[in-house]
Amino acid sequence: MKAEAPDCFELAERLNADCQCISLDREALSRELGHAPDGDALSAMIAADRPHLFAGSMVFVSGEHIERMARIIAAIERVAALPAYLEHVLAYAPAVARHRPRARGVFLGYDFHLGPDNLGGPQLIEINTNAGGALLNALLARAQQACCDAVRARLPGSLGEDPPEHLFMAMFLAEWRAERGEATLSTIAIVDIDPKEQYLYPEFVLFARLFERHGIEALICDPVDLAWRDGALWAGERKIDLVYNRLTDFALEQPASAALRAAYLAGGAVVTPHPHAHARYADKRNLVALTDPQLLERWGVDAATRELLQAGIPRTESVSAAAADELWARRRQLFFKPAAGYGSKAAYRGDKLTRRVFEEIITGAGHYVAQALVPPSSRRLTVAGESVAMKIDLRNYVYDGRVQLVTARLWQGQTTNFRTPGGGFAPVLALPCKR
Repeated sequence: MKAEAPDCFELAERLNADCQCISLDREALSRELGHAPDGDALSAMIAADRPHLFAGSMVFVSGEHIERMARIIAAIERVAALPAYLEHVLAYAPAVARHRPRARGVFLGYDFHLGPDNLGGPQLIEINTNAGGALLNALLARAQQACCDAVRARLPGSLGEDPPEHLFMAMFLAEWRAERGEATLSTIAIVDIDPKEQYLYPEFVLFARLFERHGIEALICDPVDLAWRDGALWAGERKIDLVYNRLTDFALEQPASAALRAAYLAGGAVVTPHPHAHARYADKRNLVALTDPQLLERWGVDAATRELLQAGIPRTESVSAAAADELWARRRQLFFKPAAGYGSKAAYRGDKLTRRVFEEIITGAGHYVAQALVPPSSRRLTVAGESVAMKIDLRNYVYDGRVQLVTARLWQGQTTNFRTPGGGFAPVLALPCKR
């Protein structure tokens, strides 16, 4: 099989294994961060408190795999637009998700593994709303240097005709116009719990500066700093037009989110992403439907789309007490995830699962799914003088069905993290395939 694969597959695999040099130019990264008024402080913050935010090298992926991920994403978008699908997912979603705004929701994150030999094809692991890191990755991609001849021959001079920052700003403006037409967008609030303590706080600052460069007042705040009064959302005496929602309270059901929830339901502010987007795309139970060919056929999904989804999404099933014995017997081939999970929290590889934790999954109040295990591909790097193998997770940042940016995360351990020396966000270099 490998002998018949296009050159780009084997080349990507070889470069990920053999090209262990450092491509990140940290001085160039500091210059990119320095374009912000407080860029030096951001650089110092990242170096001191987030040393594993950025990996030292890029990841190589075949152009065919990049294109196939986009086709899988397009297939999911087609299904997600069906009334029958929406009725199905809203049946188990929180009531707030039934409120359907015209705004689509910014920064869907479609996360993929390629499989251990890099030749098995992309497999969608999960979809996330409010996927973080897009703006950080845009800066990171511009801070790369060719570290060897094999890379120098392929390193693009830019990310394309339309820099990601332009795409991101156009996305927020599209969200605003979908709800408010030609009215002026004056104020954006970037909202998260205790934002300065969030690991991706530097990105909040960068987004605030991006909005300000486009003449929009921006502030970063905790949801408890917001108030709903007089038919509008306020932060102190500032009326908020749009909320860039970074909360993981996806249903806005926590007491701290009360004002934001009221504004969302009343249309008093444009909130993006929002509970409806999470219910439509990011609830892990949706993957059960997307990997059920009989259900998809009943919904009228065409055969080609069904085949693409079956090949591109690992089979996912609901976890129930009735299936406990059978799931335990197959646990080594499964990955267990909470339906409303994010950031790998409370997610477990079946082969690492203890009986005690398994019983908690089965009997607990939360909803879990079990997904066929797809081990990630790997990237070998030299860290502290030693050659180490990093796992690769590929993220597609998507808006309105369009892939804006493809990036990677490198890590070691059971689940993705930013604790691995030499790991973190990494740019993706797509290798063109011969046609």
